[in-house]
Amino acid sequence: MTCKYSFLNRCDRLSGEFSGAFADLGTFLPLVLSLIALNQFSPQGIFMGFGLFALFIAMYYRRPIPVQPMKVIAALVIAQGLTPGMLQASGILMGIILLVLAYSGAITWMAKQLSPAVSIGIQLAIGLQLIWMGGLMMSNTWSIGLIALAVIFFSRFLPLRYLAMPAVLIGAMLWQYYTGSADSFTPVVQSQWQLAWPTIDEWTTAAGLLVLPQLALTLTNAVIATSAMAKEKFPEDGDRLAPKQLAKTSGWANLLLAPFGATAMCHGAGGLAVQHHFGARTWIAPAIFGSSCIIIALAWGDGMASLLALIPLAVLGSLLTIAGTQLAWSRRFIDGRPFCIFVIFSTAAVCLLINTAAGLAVGVVLEMGRRQWLTVSDLKS
Repeated sequence: MTCKYSFLNRCDRLSGEFSGAFADLGTFLPLVLSLIALNQFSPQGIFMGFGLFALFIAMYYRRPIPVQPMKVIAALVIAQGLTPGMLQASGILMGIILLVLAYSGAITWMAKQLSPAVSIGIQLAIGLQLIWMGGLMMSNTWSIGLIALAVIFFSRFLPLRYLAMPAVLIGAMLWQYYTGSADSFTPVVQSQWQLAWPTIDEWTTAAGLLVLPQLALTLTNAVIATSAMAKEKFPEDGDRLAPKQLAKTSGWANLLLAPFGATAMCHGAGGLAVQHHFGARTWIAPAIFGSSCIIIALAWGDGMASLLALIPLAVLGSLLTIAGTQLAWSRRFIDGRPFCIFVIFSTAAVCLLINTAAGLAVGVVLEMGRRQWLTVSDLKS
């Protein structure tokens, strides 16, 4: 009997690593496939970049630290039809900035100024945005998206519950293949691996149009908030998961891989939340994800493109909704002090109404005011 339970536990852990490895596809695939299908970027360079970054993360952190596209940069490149050179320049510039902040110690100082309430507020805003995007992706075929959500939700009460997510993906692809009755990506065309160097105009345009809007989100969500969440989930690895380390790994990855066609990449609190939720706990999850990306890059062709295009948008939307929910929720909503909750919702509201940089500024100012008020009160007493 003991052997039976031990075997089931091992199977459950491995299924969790496998499921967690692909739990962040709701964020990853829409942006990556859009860059390839709509902007004609090199699929080999993009997937190879993610694969090498994820394999390095597996060896360095030994934990399921996520690897994601930088959302603001990718979204702007897709929406405005920008060139591969601009995407390449933005990745290199982000890499340089992150490395300067990491090695100078500035990122450590910035992390100390960001209280848990401010971090949670930023996570809440980003989580709500992901939920909204997921809903839009499900809007044309609600039934498929809701069925996927229901299967994943109720699977938590079943043995080997972490297999639900890959089972939903595979089932949806088979259903789409035989019926073709759901919205999906336009089949991705084959393109050559692009190796070029940005022009002067592409450097300057990328710096103002792409890097500056992305920087605030990267520092808050991909570095500081991810570090805070990782330390909470893996407290024994606190020093290795510090903001300085996350900034270094993101910085070096972008600086070294962007010249070879990789898109701008980072970590992300939402990715960590959803991967952990689906069972990822060790290096195995990023190793599986990284190996899969490298295989896709090496085997890229019309067949691989058409296979990825079978995933219904509604199913990706359901995964994105789950990622947003996991990121947005915090126990501080229940047990936090009144002022803490006020800071959380004030930060989130400004992030949603203006932008992440403004929300960060408001949250920091509120926390500085609180600390100053406490200092004055202590002096008076």
